[in-house]
Amino acid sequence: MYTNHIIYQRNFVGIMQATPRRLFFEYQAPTSDLPLGLEIVKAEGVYLYDASGKAYIDAISGISVSNVGHRHPAVVAAIKQQCDKYLHTMVYGEYIQQPTVQLAKALCDLLPLHLNSVYFTNSGAEATEGAMKLAKRATGRSEIIAMHGAYHGSTQGALSVIGNECMKEAYRPLLPNITTITYNSFDDLKKISNKTAAVIVEAVQAETGVICPTIGYLKAISARCKEVGALLILDEIQSGMGRTGTLFHFEQHPGCQPDILLTAKGLGGGLPIGAFIASNYLMQQFAHKPMLGHITTFGGNAVCCAAALAALSIITQSNLMQQVFAKSQYLIQRLVSKKIKSIRSAGLLIAVEFETFEQNKFYIDALIEKGIITDWFLFNAHCMRIAPPLTITYSELDCIIAKINEVLHD
Repeated sequence: MYTNHIIYQRNFVGIMQATPRRLFFEYQAPTSDLPLGLEIVKAEGVYLYDASGKAYIDAISGISVSNVGHRHPAVVAAIKQQCDKYLHTMVYGEYIQQPTVQLAKALCDLLPLHLNSVYFTNSGAEATEGAMKLAKRATGRSEIIAMHGAYHGSTQGALSVIGNECMKEAYRPLLPNITTITYNSFDDLKKISNKTAAVIVEAVQAETGVICPTIGYLKAISARCKEVGALLILDEIQSGMGRTGTLFHFEQHPGCQPDILLTAKGLGGGLPIGAFIASNYLMQQFAHKPMLGHITTFGGNAVCCAAALAALSIITQSNLMQQVFAKSQYLIQRLVSKKIKSIRSAGLLIAVEFETFEQNKFYIDALIEKGIITDWFLFNAHCMRIAPPLTITYSELDCIIAKINEVLHD
């Protein structure tokens, strides 16, 4: 045992002396054959800094996470204050933790009256999983209706309801009784029946390249669900937290009444947290038959909730949301090139479409060289993702605009 301890100490010293780049490629599980490999050592505001000191404008907010910017002083202060008290205490739902209950109330105060109970998770995918379980438990039904082109996460249940076969085919069999319909098709709503437990739909289809609901569509889904006794699960994981100009996008669609609302990403101000929100009546289903019907070890972690409460306060008590549309239009109107096929937007969630993926990838790589981080969309690789922090200034938008136009005209 003593010899093993000496070997471990030597290996640990070796790890600490190795470069992060070497450790990344040698020990961290890959998600693609060609990762970007940017070694980020600092982030602040809209900027990321690599090991050489080069600055990049994060024009995707870590995929719609850093809505209030990186390391917002109020978020950092809230984290530090909570860290001085306690970190993890006990599995969710047993102990009373001040940041957790305060965040739950703050969210409910901003939502319709029937959305008055919050279940915190670690991520958006976990919020999807919990919502699907709740719908089945509450209705006694098993069918879930999802949308072509949808993305709700990569865990088994969430994967079952995403609308892209390429992402799913290697992992079948997935959940049974999933019916897929076409987003924005009013005719397809007839497929929602008295066998349906829930319809899960994104308020804005993000990964398909920012597809917004047509006028009256979300209201029609809501009405059809009520007609047949199904629940409406509305995914605002990427479109929420002010990204589209209101706290949640469904606020822009009168008559849409979600039974279960999903949020994550921008909620945490940079820390991992998600939630599904429903009525207290629905949530009570998890408390019996069986007891502990849905549990999580870290959901509602006090540090994450403290960060989220600070981020929520920044978004709702400043004028960030009021500026979203103007900033979005400012950027869109100044991207001028015949190479751009179209531009679609929902506030500061923007898709710039090109003819081919190869063209898009060339521009994305060129922009990284020029200090602008963009990306493509999972299910629409022709489109460039632009979704900067809501805190971005007009001068920083000018920099993004200039660099994009520069690479398009090169």
